[in-house]
Amino acid sequence: MGQLEGKVALVTGGGRGLGQECCRIFAREGAKVVVADLVPEGGAQTVQLIKDAGGEAMFVRADVSSSADVQAMVKAAVDNYGGLDCAVNNAVRSVGRHSFAELSEEDWDKTIAVNLTGVFLCMKYEIRAMLARGAGAIVNVGSGNEHASAPGIAYYIAAKAGVLGLTRVAATEYGAQRIRVNAVGPGSMWTPLLRETAARDPSHVEFLQNLTPLQRLAEPSEVAEAAVWLCTDSASYVHGHTLLADGGAMLGSLSGYAKPGGPK
Repeated sequence: MGQLEGKVALVTGGGRGLGQECCRIFAREGAKVVVADLVPEGGAQTVQLIKDAGGEAMFVRADVSSSADVQAMVKAAVDNYGGLDCAVNNAVRSVGRHSFAELSEEDWDKTIAVNLTGVFLCMKYEIRAMLARGAGAIVNVGSGNEHASAPGIAYYIAAKAGVLGLTRVAATEYGAQRIRVNAVGPGSMWTPLLRETAARDPSHVEFLQNLTPLQRLAEPSEVAEAAVWLCTDSASYVHGHTLLADGGAMLGSLSGYAKPGGPK
């Protein structure tokens, strides 16, 4: 029997990469999974992966920047599976790298709508469903960059720092009502987007590896294991915390050191 047998889990951005792995691991641990994504093809693929492995899942198309979509997403979990016990808020939008002064206001608005406001909306309605359930666990996908800086991604770092704040406030407000709220801070992962980048520029992968004391990038499943663990009873006293699953990358970032000969 899995650690989440009989539970209901919701994952945004569940159609590929880290989100898909979270869905798969939730199902492996016995949860019924609501796969939410903006792209139906990816969501359907995740649902099929879970069903092929003997699990139970459903797909809901949702744009997390839309309050109506988020409310419908949570309602689907409650209506179809009877409630909501766990949620991983993973949906993200990227517009590439742009210097601060060159980042368009349109791109800022679009990315903040998904990466920050989307997390707020998801938490708002997930918490309501969990209050009705009497307990729950939420994990927000943050970033090691919450604690550092990097050029060209002001919209991303600003949003992830905001997610850290939302996580702490919600944990403070709802812990007494048995809703645990944490975050996971991934390092560089072999996401579909990074694989595309690596095909164009292999040196970028070497650069990222040199920033990480483990000297390799993560498979999405490695970060997903940490995220799902935070939703289990094994993490029952972990609350208001950001768990870095970054291969030690922040150690180098904070000290200015990666490895001899590597980027500083």
